[in-house]
Amino acid sequence: MNTPTEAKPLLDIQNLFVKLPAGAERSHAVEDVSYTLNNNEILCVVGESGSGKSITARAIMSLLPVPHVRVDQGQILFNGEDLTKAKESRLREIRGGEISMIFQEPMTALNPVMTIGNQIDEVIRFHTKIKKRDRRERAMNLIASVHLPDPEHIIAAYPHELSGGQRQRAMIAMALAMEPKILIADEPTTALDVTTQAQILKLIKELQQSHDTGVLFITHDFGVVADIADRVAVMQYGKIVEIGTTDQVLNHPQHPYTQSLMRAVPSLVPPAVRAISDQKELVVGDLTKTYSSGGGWFGFGSKERVVHAAQNVELTLHKGETLGVVGESGSGKSTLARCIVRLINADSGSIVYNDVDLRPLNRAQMRPYRSKIQMVFQDPFASLNPRSKVGNIIADGPRLLGADAAQASQRALEMLALVGLDDRAFDRFPHEFSGGQRQRIGIARALALEPEILVADEPVSALDVSIQAQILELLADIRERLQLSMIFITHDLRVAAQVCDRIAVMRLGKIVEMGPTAALFEQAEHAYTRELLNAVPGKDWRPTSL
Repeated sequence: MNTPTEAKPLLDIQNLFVKLPAGAERSHAVEDVSYTLNNNEILCVVGESGSGKSITARAIMSLLPVPHVRVDQGQILFNGEDLTKAKESRLREIRGGEISMIFQEPMTALNPVMTIGNQIDEVIRFHTKIKKRDRRERAMNLIASVHLPDPEHIIAAYPHELSGGQRQRAMIAMALAMEPKILIADEPTTALDVTTQAQILKLIKELQQSHDTGVLFITHDFGVVADIADRVAVMQYGKIVEIGTTDQVLNHPQHPYTQSLMRAVPSLVPPAVRAISDQKELVVGDLTKTYSSGGGWFGFGSKERVVHAAQNVELTLHKGETLGVVGESGSGKSTLARCIVRLINADSGSIVYNDVDLRPLNRAQMRPYRSKIQMVFQDPFASLNPRSKVGNIIADGPRLLGADAAQASQRALEMLALVGLDDRAFDRFPHEFSGGQRQRIGIARALALEPEILVADEPVSALDVSIQAQILELLADIRERLQLSMIFITHDLRVAAQVCDRIAVMRLGKIVEMGPTAALFEQAEHAYTRELLNAVPGKDWRPTSL
């Protein structure tokens, strides 16, 4: 009697090395990596920035920037065929046809001057010889399959006309156009809201099962891993340090690095309630901000579009308190923050800081209060001047408020020390730092003016879990040492649970619920708040106590 032979893996990476150019921090981006991917399996590859996750994925697709970064040794076997030795003509057939990739940022991956329909059509046209009418029909079916509303509208829309979640779905439709055998998803949900993220994860799992596809899912979010992975591979410094089933890796991690990542995952269980002062430091009353666009010249042309970014918003911030503002993209969180800091002007309402209404003040009248309310931005690389040295970036604020050059420089050095950076950072440029270090510089710049209120707009959303934990710990330490009050804006409810004393939930420009963090998490009253809590990836998984 013949025993059945074990099915060969769909993808078999064997002892892969990817070489970096001379002068890089290490010789290889990927070093001796081996793993397999089977049909109808989701393998999650987890690790921090620089671990080699995305480089491995790009090596599979032969999208490395050769000759500077290239496969040095090893094999990438796709159905037994070694892709490292395949000709370019064969690789073009494979890309998009048999192996497809969903990139992290769809706005940069999609062509901004082509409609969504034309971009999907381009994939189908390259790999098939079917007629234009049939290609359009397939594109419409693909758009419908990823649950995008109104396919007729979407197929004619440009990327900028879609929301982040819709662009990501459009990219998934393109990736699935030829029903690939392997789908590589490179951090496809990192910047998305929890509800959109939950929809995208469900969609990928549905499509994987219906098409019998092998999915290589790259992420640094263990909640996502808990929700969708069959197996997990953990990478550090270009090497696989641990691999196994989801249960083995998440609930019984063996490697110290995996254990450290687990410890850094914020818990959904809020910490003990802190004692908060009764003193009201900031009171926002009936704040309204409306944006309008369209209408054409002299009222002719497209219909005017009005967006109520903030509608009659009311909130109170107490001395030493951290007030969280949570909600999806477009809920009005960042608009509210910018109105409070007076980077934009609200249409009506009041922003009362220590009995002074800041909203009606002109630029000159506002000047004495600028230093009292400072902001930390979501993307420190975009908000730091790339042509200015870090010391000058931090010292500029004190200088503008009258400090001489020596005093401002000394203040900058003190702030660098406060956020955990040494004196050598003073004369370096922002691009010479990692994302976490740049965020520390952004915090140092805000603190240089000795503010009483810090407004943090998604300060950790793009950071790895361990760097995120460091920044959150830093903010908590600074809050205690300087007796700061904070408004903390986030869409990550795990982060909100750990840092916020109270939470305000925003939806479509309105605050729909507000209350102490623990009470709100335990028994949310509004349906939207419950929807957000239910959409948290891996909400039922708790990191093992290590």
